[in-house]
Amino acid sequence: MPIRTASLHRQIHRNGVKLHRAIEQRLASDGGERPASEREHALLEERRRLKEAQAQRHEEAAHPKPKAAPAARVARPAKEAKPKAPKAEKAGKDAARPADAKDKGAKAAKDHKSRAEKAAQKAEALAASRRTSKPAAKPGKH
Repeated sequence: MPIRTASLHRQIHRNGVKLHRAIEQRLASDGGERPASEREHALLEERRRLKEAQAQRHEEAAHPKPKAAPAARVARPAKEAKPKAPKAEKAGKDAARPADAKDKGAKAAKDHKSRAEKAAQKAEALAASRRTSKPAAKPGKH
């Protein structure tokens, strides 16, 4: 099972403490004459393995990780307009309306003035006020 990256430093530290205690215990009991025990060899081997794993992870972290290619976007096909069925006329409301109101094409003039018509009317009013001898009244004053 892989060892977590964040736990390697702490594991190396704990291993070092155990190794130090084993060495101190050996030196206190027999002095420096006795060779290292199996426990010390196992701790040294584990420490070496942990440090190698840590160095390998540092090396891997120095290089950028491979990224997945971005997903290609596929355009959706456009929806086809379905022909609408003609609506059935309502008998109750059509009888009450006059004949020319039903026909939308019969409307001769607009109910409002266009922007150009309004500007032309304003220009005519300005020209007419210049022609008169009396100055035009200013709005807002009584």
